[in-house]
Amino acid sequence: MARKTFISYKYSEAQKLRDEILKKLGKDAVYYQGETSESPDLTNLTTEGIKSKLKDMIYDTTVTIVIISPNIKASKWIDWEIEYSLKEVKRNSKTSKTNGVVAIIQKVNGTYDWFIEHGTNCHGNNILRYKQNLVYDIIKNNHFNSNPGIWHCDECKTYSYDEGSYISYIEEDIF
Repeated sequence: MARKTFISYKYSEAQKLRDEILKKLGKDAVYYQGETSESPDLTNLTTEGIKSKLKDMIYDTTVTIVIISPNIKASKWIDWEIEYSLKEVKRNSKTSKTNGVVAIIQKVNGTYDWFIEHGTNCHGNNILRYKQNLVYDIIKNNHFNSNPGIWHCDECKTYSYDEGSYISYIEEDIF
């Protein structure tokens, strides 16, 4: 079933991946509510004017895709877009619901090593560690944020890949 979708990304480094995601969505891409090459230029608008346009794009969506790219934190909009996506906003008699959010890790130079570190836990099992300092707090705090924590292993404090995250990280190739 198709969902109205908004893609949040750093334009200068993730536009190509955004376009690839839209292509993969196929017919369901008609439900995409975000910016495209046909979108009006917002550069001359005030901050409040840009926020108003973004609110209109995000309000009616149910899914937000965030592209995690190396310089994501250089964007002045992505954290705000995610925050707005997570709010319930009332307009007239309709209230938007909290969006589901998925974070797609962009492949850079053929690898994800810029964001993912491979290691082993206290049992010798392979694990992944994410370089959380590279993303906004709103992403980091909603990844593995179950309350109480759902540990895969209490001893080494590792999480199960499948549990405990509101915002899951997915590699571009897998998505």
